[in-house]
Amino acid sequence: MRDHLVLAALGIDPEKLLGTFGTIGLFAIIFAESGLFFGFFLPGDSLLFAAGLFSVRGDLPNIAIIAVGCAIAAVAGDQVGYVFGKKTGPSLFKRPNSRFFKQDYIDKAEEFFEHYGNKAIVLARFVPIVRTFAPIVAGASRMDYRRFVTYNVMGGTAWACGFTVLGWALGTKFPWMVDKIEIMAIVIVIFSLVPVGIEVLRHRRKARAVSASEPQDKAVESVEDR
Repeated sequence: MRDHLVLAALGIDPEKLLGTFGTIGLFAIIFAESGLFFGFFLPGDSLLFAAGLFSVRGDLPNIAIIAVGCAIAAVAGDQVGYVFGKKTGPSLFKRPNSRFFKQDYIDKAEEFFEHYGNKAIVLARFVPIVRTFAPIVAGASRMDYRRFVTYNVMGGTAWACGFTVLGWALGTKFPWMVDKIEIMAIVIVIFSLVPVGIEVLRHRRKARAVSASEPQDKAVESVEDR
């Protein structure tokens, strides 16, 4: 969450990224955020949405080219992440923290993967940071490759096409959005962080429930011992 908000505060917004790097740069960024562990800070959700908006006014190619290209880049990025995780294996989980890497990122992805199972590859696409490390964890845990590819294609296509087409559709219906990309980018970033907030609340409620049940369990054990 902090990484995305810091990027916005520094002015590293989707419009500047797309204006600087263009279509090829867009595909490269989506590829990097999808499976290269150092790409976790890139604003994938808002970038995809902005690309859809810009295709409306002609700054980028036809929406079909953008959507398909981003989907291919997303799927390819996850494939690389899987291979990287499979090769690095257990050593990845012992990697020391650095300025650009925190062990907590891997822990969160691992917890997400354990909770949702195979479908985590699809769901993780819509959770910042987790989507970068999920394929790496899948590779490290030796998830069946064919199953991974299936879920990877599903998730990558839904994420890339979903956000780009959403941007294009809203930009077509509400042209004023194209000129308010900064505001829309912030909205998309906030929207993309909703799943993270839901997960945090869920874990906190679960932790409280476990804490509340512990005294009762101990009381029962004490009675049984007597």
